[in-house]
Amino acid sequence: MGKRKRRLGRDEEIVDVVIEQDPKTTEDWFEKNKNLVLALLAGLVLLIAAFVIYKYFIKAPKENAAKAAIFRAEQQFQRDSFLLALERPGGGYEGFLDIVDNYSGTKTANLAKLYAGICYLQIGSYNDAISYLESHNSSGDYSPIVKNGNLGDAYSELGDLDKALSFYEKATTASEDALLTPYYLHKLGLLARRNGNNSKALSAFNKIKADYSASNEAANIDLLIQSIGS
Repeated sequence: MGKRKRRLGRDEEIVDVVIEQDPKTTEDWFEKNKNLVLALLAGLVLLIAAFVIYKYFIKAPKENAAKAAIFRAEQQFQRDSFLLALERPGGGYEGFLDIVDNYSGTKTANLAKLYAGICYLQIGSYNDAISYLESHNSSGDYSPIVKNGNLGDAYSELGDLDKALSFYEKATTASEDALLTPYYLHKLGLLARRNGNNSKALSAFNKIKADYSASNEAANIDLLIQSIGS
């Protein structure tokens, strides 16, 4: 039993607040709920164990296997052998499509979706390209530009110019890259000018001139700017 005093006011009585604690209360509660507490603790232990097993004994080996599997497909991609990279890279290796299916949940499978989308774009299968590109989870500085830029190309090829413009804009604002950003700014400007949106085109061309003067796209940028004003 404990005792604490609290003064309520100058002219008021001192009120004794008696706080009583039964030392058996906590003990009794535990006895009544022992099975529930032990079950919760056991569940927590199992959850942690499952996480450790998945991360270190399932996910990590699967990721390593995916990295090894994608090697030949990446080689074929670099050679512009897009069909081979998708399905039959050779040497017993898996193509990007198999890697997406067989190693789902890995970073490598996610990268394979980006590769597959670009491959389909290059061989003219634009709807397949869009499907794989949109399923890719982009992050960092590089892949968001590549993903959105290639989606812009795919929609442009399908004649959906509004969507193409939208994705080119995303490619130019997702991140900064000295090579890719002016490349897609140039595409954005040309398509906007073709679509009659001169203000958007001029904005893209002026950004190339101001921020990427050393890029290949800046070589004829003054002529493009003048063509809009004329």
